[in-house]
This record gives sequence, structure tokens and C-alpha cells, in this order.
Amino acid sequence: MTDSSPPRPRPQRPRPLRPLGRPGGPRGSRGPSGPGGHLIGRYGLLALTALLFLIFSLALPRTFPTLDTVDAILSTQSIPAVLALAAMVPIVTGRFDLSLGYGLGLAHVMVMQLVVNNGWPWPLACLAVILGGAVVGILNGVIVEFGRINSFIATLGTGSMLYAVTGWVTDGGRIVPGPQGLPLAFVEIYDSMFLGLPVPAFYVLGLAVALWLVLERLPLGRYLYVIGANRRAADLIGIPTRTYSVYAFTASGLIVGLAGVLLAAQQQIGNPSVGLDYLLPAFAAALLGSTAIRPGRPNAMGTVVAVAVLAVGLTGIGQMGAGFWTIPLFYGGTLLVAVGLSGYSARRLRTGAAAARDSPDAPPPPPSSPTREGGAAGTAP
Repeated sequence: MTDSSPPRPRPQRPRPLRPLGRPGGPRGSRGPSGPGGHLIGRYGLLALTALLFLIFSLALPRTFPTLDTVDAILSTQSIPAVLALAAMVPIVTGRFDLSLGYGLGLAHVMVMQLVVNNGWPWPLACLAVILGGAVVGILNGVIVEFGRINSFIATLGTGSMLYAVTGWVTDGGRIVPGPQGLPLAFVEIYDSMFLGLPVPAFYVLGLAVALWLVLERLPLGRYLYVIGANRRAADLIGIPTRTYSVYAFTASGLIVGLAGVLLAAQQQIGNPSVGLDYLLPAFAAALLGSTAIRPGRPNAMGTVVAVAVLAVGLTGIGQMGAGFWTIPLFYGGTLLVAVGLSGYSARRLRTGAAAARDSPDAPPPPPSSPTREGGAAGTAP
């Protein structure tokens, strides 16, 4: 008696997945992720900065290519750069913190209130404000992650509350130091030079390097990127997504507190409405930075490069005598371009990763590949 049942299909061996950080087709392919496109994606924004500097130097040879202009750019753009790095951290996890501008306003007002009106020593006042910024970040993270409220709505609501607290502290006016002024040591944390460059530039460099180390070299940063790439997959492989998202908001609030201290040292008065002017530039730089250095994902060094592009552009436009209305026009247009380029970079990265997975001769990842960590194949950086 013969068996008439159909033969069982032979099991297919699963294809190995390549890490997300190596998109592209088969080995030797020169598709959209080939060497040329890869270099343009990484360093195109940096090249644009150099090109803009060259153009404005040729158009304004007496005023633009000078040490005074470079010092002015490094000094005036340090606080926007710090705030852009603060905005970048929650974006890594797919969240947005719209309370940054309001938090900056409250932080610098509180420094002035504690130093001028309450007589606190300035180091203690600065430390209290920075820690207070971290508390605000924790509050934002808890509301977003555990309250399950959209980050746009939640942080806009908490930002409005922070603005109300700022008005209550200042009673709608400005906090102005007395005839003796602020302590000289406090003013010098912003208005001083080191190695021939403004000190705030070194704050930005140190903060960017610290964030680069955390996001690119530590497991914490890899977890944050996995959460931003696919939150459900991160849950399935055991990453506590809510907890790590709260960490991201906490780091953002801590950096905002630091920016508030620098703003107080720069302005030397407490202005309750000044923080809102920094919100749009921060998001424009954070989103535009996701198209450079590590295209397709937010990163610290790309954010710094984006700030440099915006700073050079604004400085050149200002020296050419453009009207005051060009500043919001420039930032608004840059934000739209940044969102479009960021989305394009992310789609290109996903397309390249999908092509690599579908390739029949894609090599298996090495044993030390990030795809082995937690089983998050194809998502870890």
C-alpha cells in the first residue's frame, strides 16, 4: 500500500539580517547607498557650511571672513546649539519636547531670581536650576509615557504651565540686578575666552561629545535608537521603552537647565518671554542634523553641523542688510526643508536595509554585530 499524501515541504533556512547601519544591495553593488551617495549623505551639510562661508566671504570680503565674525558666531550660537542638542535627545526615541523654549525662559529667570532677589550664591543657584530642569524633564516623560498622551500635546501643556510659573515669579516684569551687578565669576562663565575662542563654544563641544559617546558607544544609546526605530519591537525584545523614554526627557530637561544658566549669564537680566525665540531654531537644527554625519537618524555631531549651517546663513544674511523679518522666514523654511530631508533619509535607510535583507547573497553578520544584542536584528545601530 503506497502513501498518497503530498510530500512535506522542506523547511527554509532563515536568511540572516544585516544591521540597519549598513544599508545597500548585494556586495559590490553601487546603488543609492554606494560610496558616492554615502559620502554626500554624511558630509553634504558640512560641505554646505563651507560653501556658504565662501560665498559670503566673497560677497562681504571686509566684514564676513574675520575673526570678529567667527567669535560672534561661536558666542551667539552657543545657546541655540545647546538647546538643539536638548531637542535632539527625545527625537531619538520618536518623541518631541515642545516645552524647551518655555523651560529655557523659566530656567534663566529662576537663576536671576535666586541670585538677585534671594541672595543665593551663584554656584548653588545654577546647580538648583539645572536639577530643576531635570525634574521638569522627568515630569514630561512620565506624562507622555505613563499617561499615554501624545508628546506634542503633553509637552505643549507643560510648557504653557512653565510659562505661567515664569510670569508668576517675575510678576510680568524683568529681574534687573542692582548697581553692584551680578558676580563677576558668574558673568565670566559665558563672557570669557579660552585658547582664543569664546568659552561657550567649548560647552557645546563638550556636550556634543558626551552625547555622541552615550548614543553611539553605550548600550543606553543603542536602546534609545531601537525605541525610536520600532517601539513595538523594542517591547518584544525586553527593552523597557517607557523607562528609557523618561531617561531621554530627563536628559533633555537637564540640558535645558544648563542652557538657562548660560542665557542668564549672557543676558544678565531676567526676561520672562525670551525663551520662546529659541524654540524654532532648536527644532530646525535638531531635525536638519539628522540628515548629516549619520543620515536617517538624529545624532549629536550632525546637530552641531546643522547649527553651524544656520549660524553662517543668518550671519551672512544679517551683514548683507536683510530685514528683521528674514530671520523667522529663514528658520521656518529651514524647518520645512529639514523635516522633508529627515523623512527622506529615514525612508532611504529603511529601503536600503530591506534590499539587504532580500538579497540572496547578503553575508551573515559577524558574531559581534549589534544584531545579536537582545535579538533586535535589523534595528540596532
